[in-house]
Amino acid sequence: MSTVRTRRLQSGDREVARRLFTMMAEVFDEPRAQLGDGYLDALLHREDFWAIAAMAEGEVVGGLTAHALPMTRSESVELFIYDVAVRADWQRRGVGRQLVTTLREGAAQSGIPVAFVPAATEDAHALDFYRAIGGEPTPVVLFTFTTKVPDVP
Repeated sequence: MSTVRTRRLQSGDREVARRLFTMMAEVFDEPRAQLGDGYLDALLHREDFWAIAAMAEGEVVGGLTAHALPMTRSESVELFIYDVAVRADWQRRGVGRQLVTTLREGAAQSGIPVAFVPAATEDAHALDFYRAIGGEPTPVVLFTFTTKVPDVP
């Protein structure tokens, strides 16, 4: 069995990030636009953006993205886990757990005490995963608002 290594991506990791975001879109079967070099570089340069890649044998096998959100009730930050994805052929091998552990360890080192993640109530796989790694469910309902964005010439 191959060793999986996880690490937070940073400036200079553009090609790994490109592979990571492509893999995540494939896992979620979502359409994906080609991200430009400048966009990726700017994203990876942001301190409030976390991208963690799981690598094995030189390939991206899983990943996590999160956003640091400044709070207004205290001078603190919480991490919003936006996506966790593991390639189907690498699932059930502890990769997702390792990704979340890497995030939590990095958050602790950065003084961030809380990370949270939304999961759809019908996504039993995600719910079971988050419970298995120690997540505590909180009943909430998320509302989505879409806006018409003007076309950019």
